[in-house]
Amino acid sequence: MRLVLQLVARLLVVVALCLGAATIWATIDAYRSVDRATAASAERVSQALEALYWRELLLRSNRAREHLVPVSEWRTIETMKLISPGICVRFEPAGAFENPLCGQSKGIGKSPPLWFAAAVQTLFGTHAAVARSISMRNVTAGTISAIADPDAAISLAWQHIVDNIHVALLMALAIAFFASLAIAHTLAPAQLIVTALQRMAHGQYRTPLPRFRSMELAMIGQAVGDLGERLAQATEERAVLTRRLLEIRNDERRALARELHDEFGQNLTAILAFASTIEATSAQEQKKSQANSDVAQDARMISQSTLRIMACLRDTLNRLRHPPAEELGLEACLVSLVDSWRSQNATQPMIQLDLQGDLADVRGVVAATAYRVAQECLTNSLRHSAAREIVLRIERRTGAENALLVRVEDDGGGDAAKVAQSAGFGLTGIRERVAALGGSLSIARATGGVSVAATIPLAA
Repeated sequence: MRLVLQLVARLLVVVALCLGAATIWATIDAYRSVDRATAASAERVSQALEALYWRELLLRSNRAREHLVPVSEWRTIETMKLISPGICVRFEPAGAFENPLCGQSKGIGKSPPLWFAAAVQTLFGTHAAVARSISMRNVTAGTISAIADPDAAISLAWQHIVDNIHVALLMALAIAFFASLAIAHTLAPAQLIVTALQRMAHGQYRTPLPRFRSMELAMIGQAVGDLGERLAQATEERAVLTRRLLEIRNDERRALARELHDEFGQNLTAILAFASTIEATSAQEQKKSQANSDVAQDARMISQSTLRIMACLRDTLNRLRHPPAEELGLEACLVSLVDSWRSQNATQPMIQLDLQGDLADVRGVVAATAYRVAQECLTNSLRHSAAREIVLRIERRTGAENALLVRVEDDGGGDAAKVAQSAGFGLTGIRERVAALGGSLSIARATGGVSVAATIPLAA
């Protein structure tokens, strides 16, 4: 899962937890708001009735104080305006058949769900009544008792919660949206780092990265840049060492070829001359003993063995010496190589040579390496597969790439994965040769077989 999605998911969890906490807080505040409304209604009505008490006392001073209140004037529209919605007020002592005076409870909100009413009733219980006395100095003229209507209180609490939750939900969505944009913008440079690592995996070690504003990303980018620089230096050093190793190996091969030619070649030539002399001398003495005939036969056998050894030595010397591509050019050597394989395999497989681009000036170590790659791949295709067609394609790519592509494809049905994992000396040798020149070797599946491709920089 992508890091941006993980952070956004965690942010949504935090937002959901905060929204739940806001819901709990809104529920508690809604419950307390009803108690506050009850106390405020009792306080306002008690003050209004106390003012009414004073007015009646001044206008009807000849009347006993205990009969001043209650009077019918206190149950008025002005008094109802002082009572909060869903709150009922009663005057004590109450008159006969006198009902409480309640505030307007219609239209204060939608009916809450049953589970909410049950939950509030279970968690918080009923609302307590609030009493306020109407006093004139130390004389009590009566008491105002206010209490919330249970159904109206639940509706008020639900409406309060819905209003608060709507605001909280909108804020949570806005915070989640803008925070997600901020997270995505902050982590956007991570894609550049991943791209740089992918390029490094394909051999482009020196991949510059921009300077990041975030300190953590800047440290990661610096570490990636340092790693790429060290890998590039190690690759260059390895290429130099490999190139030097190949040069030493070639020097050893040439020295070994000279030794074989000078020592074994001369000795074998002498042995062949001695055997020919013995055979000729024995042929002139045809009338002599049977032993001379046996000597002639042994001499012929020595001559035949010597000839076979000399042929084997010539093949070994050809393999030890540098391919003629270094001196004669790549194109002529490849044509000669394909013609020699065709002459040895007249029926199958059919070998096609496809040359693309100007190969006339491709010489030296690049030509030798390309020749060795083609030679090894053709040998493997002919010996280790049942291919009916082999295509050898040499392409010179100009421009920024400036490289030589050597590709050998067959339809022998081989397993590319097994070939790539092979530790044979042939593939290992051409891998080292190509790597020494800063190139790359890839083995992939082709149509019906295996494709081996080597890219050799011409600037090597």
